[in-house]
Amino acid sequence: MIKWVKLKNCCDILDSKRIPITAANRKKGPYPYYGANGVQDYVDDYIFDDELVLLAEDGGNFGSKEKPIAYRISGKCWINNHAHVLKPKNDLNVDYLCYSLAFYNVDKLINGATRKKLTQSAVKDMEIPIVPLATQQKIVNQIKKVQLLKSTKKKRLNKLDELIKARFVEMFGDPISNKRGWDKQLLTNLVNKIGSGATPKGGKESYQDHGISFIRSMNVHDGDFSYTDLAHINSKQANQLSNVIVKSGDVFINITGASVARSCIVPDDILPARVNQHVSIVRCKEGVLNPIFTNNLFLNSSFKKLLLSIGSSGGATRQAITKKQLEELKIILPPISQQNEFANFVQQVDKSKFENIVYLNKTLSSKILSQLGDAIRD
Repeated sequence: MIKWVKLKNCCDILDSKRIPITAANRKKGPYPYYGANGVQDYVDDYIFDDELVLLAEDGGNFGSKEKPIAYRISGKCWINNHAHVLKPKNDLNVDYLCYSLAFYNVDKLINGATRKKLTQSAVKDMEIPIVPLATQQKIVNQIKKVQLLKSTKKKRLNKLDELIKARFVEMFGDPISNKRGWDKQLLTNLVNKIGSGATPKGGKESYQDHGISFIRSMNVHDGDFSYTDLAHINSKQANQLSNVIVKSGDVFINITGASVARSCIVPDDILPARVNQHVSIVRCKEGVLNPIFTNNLFLNSSFKKLLLSIGSSGGATRQAITKKQLEELKIILPPISQQNEFANFVQQVDKSKFENIVYLNKTLSSKILSQLGDAIRD
């Protein structure tokens, strides 16, 4: 029998015991100092020593399908005022509580225009399904088994990424020292376009759930496109950004902020699309520069150091790479036949990566739901 119980009835909420410490007043020590999303620092004293679940109050990963809004802690620690402190009562397993809250949909509970906040009053009325303790433990055990499988798959994905990087060096050497003696040319001579866009009037408030994809720096990761928080704009807004229409095969590179120099290739399933001012499109000339080769050039560790040094060269507080700096990048230019050979290798590896990602996102999810259903029915 499943009962839906409010957190105020199944947990002690210990928020009143939290004490924030400014960075200037913290004394270094062995005890973790926790905030909304995990360890923020280590300090010389502790205020908690227990098995607890911390639930983000503000600054959390609200709305994310990949990053949790709750996490479990154990032992001596200090907690600031950006995380709610939950201690489960006797009939509630601490791990079960954490899993129940990790991806809880709080869209209708949070408030605040610029910094979303989950208030304590809202937390008290959040409900979770309660089953007998033995069933809770069975569910926890099943989840941990699935997490172990996911961890194994992720390690394999990382190895495939390393395989691509190793193959690049094997075929082309270090692109900065260029001991292979490849021809070098300015990037501007090898592309049809280098350019970034702008944010539509109204900013975030003007985005919609559907429409034309609007690419921001948070979507561009090294070698991967993140669909999390992908924004959309309407046709009128898109027309105002007609100079940055995204095309199949375009390479994205972040040009401002902490994520400067991250790059990936556009996935076709997000088209039609536009980019904002923090992302630049690099469109390679067909038959001259292969986009897969170009993206992996940007991802090469030596070349990445060059890009990051350019991003920091202005001496400003915010890292940035200008359009002119991109245009004036001198890159190696192996014969297109060798670029294409490398691209074919990457595409074969990507097929294996895709199979692993599908397994992570679908098969394991289905498996865990099935296991949880069986556990509850038992």
